[in-house]
Amino acid sequence: MNRLFALILILITGQVLAQEPQSQNIRTAIFAGGCFWCMEPPFDQLDGVLETTSGYSGGHVKNPTYDQVSAGGTGHAEVVQVKYDADKVSYAQLLDVFWRNVDPLDAGGQFCDRGDQYRSAIFYGSPEEKRLAEASKQQVAAKLGKPIVTEVQPAATFYPAEQYHQNYYQRNPVRYKYYRYRCGRDQRLEEVWGSAPAH
Repeated sequence: MNRLFALILILITGQVLAQEPQSQNIRTAIFAGGCFWCMEPPFDQLDGVLETTSGYSGGHVKNPTYDQVSAGGTGHAEVVQVKYDADKVSYAQLLDVFWRNVDPLDAGGQFCDRGDQYRSAIFYGSPEEKRLAEASKQQVAAKLGKPIVTEVQPAATFYPAEQYHQNYYQRNPVRYKYYRYRCGRDQRLEEVWGSAPAH
């Protein structure tokens, strides 16, 4: 708020307006779950998530393009970077949303998108995140009763994707819904996890 404007308000009302405290506990997390368009919405719906950014990580090519990554061979996966307020939402909650939105049994990609660039993975940024990720992976294995192929690996350089990929589901809702339906994502998620909403 403009300082002069605040002083005028104080003079007029005789009250000091309380300013909203700013959280100092802002963190980021990186998840790969196939098409990054489909990984933004479930995290965006969480209270405490400030923004999601589609991008690429885990490979060896610097500043990769979408064409390079989607063609394979860069080592990168399509990922979503989640910026969140850890005072409002925990890393464990982010992990719950991640698992519910991927097929952790598929080693060849995710849904209709095939290849290593569409693998599922958790990129941890600290020993605590690694511990939580590994523990959640064990819980998922116990729940599903099958081997979990989702990778848990150290965070690597994150490269934001081209602007036209960001918030695609909001800017192109019809195309997004058509793609998601044709890809069979929700049908497979229901097969794996049951009919509970995928956040």
